[in-house]
Amino acid sequence: MRYILSARSGSVLKKFASGNVLLAFDFDGTLAPITSDPDRAAIPPSTRRLLQKLTTQYPCIIVSGRSRADVQRRLSGIGFEEVIGNHGIEPWDSSPAIAETVRTWIPLLKRRLEPLQGVILEDKQYSVAVHYRKAHRKRKTIKAIKKIAKTLVGARFIGGKQVINIVPKGVPDKGLAVESERRRQHCDKVIFLGDDETDEAVFALPRRDRFLTIRVGAKRSSLGRFYIHDQKEVDPLMSSLQALRCRR
Repeated sequence: MRYILSARSGSVLKKFASGNVLLAFDFDGTLAPITSDPDRAAIPPSTRRLLQKLTTQYPCIIVSGRSRADVQRRLSGIGFEEVIGNHGIEPWDSSPAIAETVRTWIPLLKRRLEPLQGVILEDKQYSVAVHYRKAHRKRKTIKAIKKIAKTLVGARFIGGKQVINIVPKGVPDKGLAVESERRRQHCDKVIFLGDDETDEAVFALPRRDRFLTIRVGAKRSSLGRFYIHDQKEVDPLMSSLQALRCRR
């Protein structure tokens, strides 16, 4: 992985920013800092001001693991072209059949997760998140959650930061959602910024000439091509993108 804000990487960022490019962002850990209570996640005022300007310069979208409605209410006053929720499922694949599949999991999960201390079950209608941030014995808790997830009919799970995401098999992931939105917005290229395991579906997309993938935090095992050091560098990155568009 290469540091995107270095002088060496400047030409790559400039090349993408000068073209017909779509900007795509994850929400938690990317635009909004990670918090101990997911309900309190919010975009910092400085980031909000940059986004309000950036969305007038580029077509911009959000691709989040949260429900679409949840993310939308946190983005009021920012002109995103689209908000994609539930790891790529909403809005286009949010069918009653998928909701029904998830609904059958909920009573089973509630019963089987109850003995695990520090675990919170979040029902997002088209997927489920099992948060274990408050668990004391995390390794044992993760193992137990994954074991339970494997017993659910038609389910697959994806890891994350202090969370196990459970989604129906066969539904779109973030990678498919971003590529579909690129085509819908008639863009040639994409700059994507994400920080978590669910974002690897975007990082894994082929065509390096088409996708500039940037991870928040360097990680050797990640398929992201570039990185910024931490969430605090999201603002400098957006400032660079804003300046490059102004020059154009």
